[in-house]
Amino acid sequence: MSAGRKKPARKPVSQRRHEAQCSICKHAERAEIEAEFVAWRSPVALAVEHGLPDRASIYRHAHAFGLIAKRQRNVRAALERIIEKAGEVEVTAPAVVAAIQAYSKINAAGQWVERSEHLNLNELFERMTAQELEAYARDGTLPGWFTQTVSATPIDSQEAGNHGIS
Repeated sequence: MSAGRKKPARKPVSQRRHEAQCSICKHAERAEIEAEFVAWRSPVALAVEHGLPDRASIYRHAHAFGLIAKRQRNVRAALERIIEKAGEVEVTAPAVVAAIQAYSKINAAGQWVERSEHLNLNELFERMTAQELEAYARDGTLPGWFTQTVSATPIDSQEAGNHGIS
């Protein structure tokens, strides 16, 4: 297909006709097959494990019952599989980190959510009184309001320790 052409739209499937001919609809483990497909299990592996003709039969069934959209919304499951396999296969550290970062940005509905939190430490230091600044310079003690403000944002304890914040 050329770069400028779109795929033709799929015609609506006759449910009755599909169910009469579909090997998955007749299968005793239909619910399991559908759940595994939505959870990003390989259609080839599903076909082999459940004695189905081929992966195309799984895709036909998935299109007929709207499982493709459910699978796309469930991209977190695919990322979970990648993250879980990190210890079993040879992958690069950046690939694992990228999968974890992507996973953390996808909400339960499968939507990508950009989170941005900014903390301007200079502004917080400017709010400190002379006595608070002296105490910080002398022994690293921060005022209670300062640590409460900083702890309201998700800074992990190790990172906070690297910045002199406890």
